[in-house]
Amino acid sequence: MQLDPENTGFIGVETFASLVHSHELPLDPAKLDMLVALAQGNDEGQVCYQELVDLISSKRSSSFKRAIANGQRALPRDVLLDETGLGFYKRFVRYVAYEILPCEMDRRWYFYQHRTCPPPVFMAAVTLTQIIVFLCYGARLNKWVLQTYHPEYMKSPLVYHPGHRARAWRFLTYMFMHVGLEQLGFNALLQLMIGVPLEMVHGILRISFLYLAGVLAGSLTVSITDMRAPLVGGSGGVYALCSAHLANVVMNWAGMRCPYKLLRMVLALVCMSSEVGRAVWLRFSPPLPASGPQPSFMAHLAGAIVGISMGLTILRSYEESLQDQCGWWVLLLSYGTFLLFAVFWNIFAYDLLGAQVPPPP
Repeated sequence: MQLDPENTGFIGVETFASLVHSHELPLDPAKLDMLVALAQGNDEGQVCYQELVDLISSKRSSSFKRAIANGQRALPRDVLLDETGLGFYKRFVRYVAYEILPCEMDRRWYFYQHRTCPPPVFMAAVTLTQIIVFLCYGARLNKWVLQTYHPEYMKSPLVYHPGHRARAWRFLTYMFMHVGLEQLGFNALLQLMIGVPLEMVHGILRISFLYLAGVLAGSLTVSITDMRAPLVGGSGGVYALCSAHLANVVMNWAGMRCPYKLLRMVLALVCMSSEVGRAVWLRFSPPLPASGPQPSFMAHLAGAIVGISMGLTILRSYEESLQDQCGWWVLLLSYGTFLLFAVFWNIFAYDLLGAQVPPPP
């Protein structure tokens, strides 16, 4: 009744703030600043009682996001950078916030609401599994560079091979195999440097979905556009994550506060382009005699398309519900249509077109 004496369902932010100070309520100062920002999104300087409850319970409503989008709040922009006395982990969380999020309000929200549980286990688990698989095959074949040229390599049940299209798991498990140490190192580095921070901010469900969507799109695209080629490596998922992040940085260039962002952007594009160029060279001009076609490069391009479309939508929807966005459903429908087309292609097109598929190992 003190907050809403007229039972209107709204609370004046000044009334609430004075109550907080007079009664010394243990409210996080950051949350109080966010409450002010939320009220400034309202013409009468009021906040809905339910929105207050959501804020106290660490939930974010759509009206809160609208208040942020309207830019009608006055908050210190460098508050996180001015924080002193932080431990190593909190400094890392602050680093991640400035690396990934383009808005100061979002960075503050993430910094104060971040919890260590659940940890970013998906990208770490994928990377660790890829390293273990590579070490096992390296020791078994006694070959650490250009493993695909070894006659026993393609016999792995994990590799995608056009002659084994009926074994559907191969459309995903190929991500655990790699051409050699150079491809594994490149993918593992990006997965840890970009994938882990993205997973910390956006959560395991969204980032794992984006990564696996890129992996699946990569193998299906190869089965359509490069019908004789096998496929190995997690580049489809890696390029989905990297392309989404780079596109998000470009579209929010003014708001991103990560240091040396232009130099890092150029280096990232050069490295990603070089990796694609290396894959094209190995596909069409193999440096060693091979018993069949070498792995395709089309998964890189398919992953990049997934990242720029679905991935960018995910990264721009921090703490927002994707289900409420019409554009998200359009992208899901487009992706589902592609999957359905690819399934029918793999079932019927190879026979109808008389594709000369190399015999499976």
